[in-house]
Amino acid sequence: MHNTIEKESKPIKRVVIKVGTHVITNKDNRIVEKVLQKLVDQIAYLHEQDIMTVLVSSGSVIAGKEVMRHQLKTDDKIIRRQVFSAIGQPRMMRHYYTLFRSYGIRCAQVLATKRDFDAGPHRENMINCYEGLLQEGVVPIANEDDAVSLSMSTFTDNDELASLVAELIKADMLILLTDADGFFSGHPEDPESELLSHISADEPVEQFVQESTKGEAQGRGGMKSKLNIAKKTANLGITTYIANGKRPNVVLDIVNGVDVGTKFTV
Repeated sequence: MHNTIEKESKPIKRVVIKVGTHVITNKDNRIVEKVLQKLVDQIAYLHEQDIMTVLVSSGSVIAGKEVMRHQLKTDDKIIRRQVFSAIGQPRMMRHYYTLFRSYGIRCAQVLATKRDFDAGPHRENMINCYEGLLQEGVVPIANEDDAVSLSMSTFTDNDELASLVAELIKADMLILLTDADGFFSGHPEDPESELLSHISADEPVEQFVQESTKGEAQGRGGMKSKLNIAKKTANLGITTYIANGKRPNVVLDIVNGVDVGTKFTV
């Protein structure tokens, strides 16, 4: 663990961390508690440094699928996702609640739909909720309310949700944790590809994006989405990172200014 938390310009006080499905599951699509433990360890350390963290966690659909397996009667994809999510969400929160409790830290569930971020009373209500929790030293754990979200008002993925939360709470940093080491100049497994350690928001790197196909319970956000979100968030003045969530101490390294993953700035 690192002893000091510093940043080149201003001190970091608020961080939004988004963890993707591929980070917290194994090849058999099962939640790996050890990965959640290491993530909570790092957030708890930030907490001790008076750095407030919001965790945007994927995994509820997979957690629900672990329980239901092939027992669902419906073939409707939207209903299946709603059922898996509704069953999996309390399972994910039980994991996090237990892990944070071992540090004496309280956590809270904040489920949102896209309209909650629209200007007006919904947005004000969201701000009040987050500010109230952060002032009490509670770690908000955010996810889309998949069980009730209408298709026309869903987030593109949890990357978009994380960016909106970062903007909402005026975060100093957004960290998007994935199963890749960052953004590459080609497919990450291609030996010719290079990790791009720093990208400015106006840099045209879209041609490097490789499309991927994913299954029903897996995350919706690919690298194209992450790139768009990272650039958009950086343009708001929030330094954004794409990094490998399975790398030891990745969050603490990033907050400490270690050259990890891909950094996006204006």
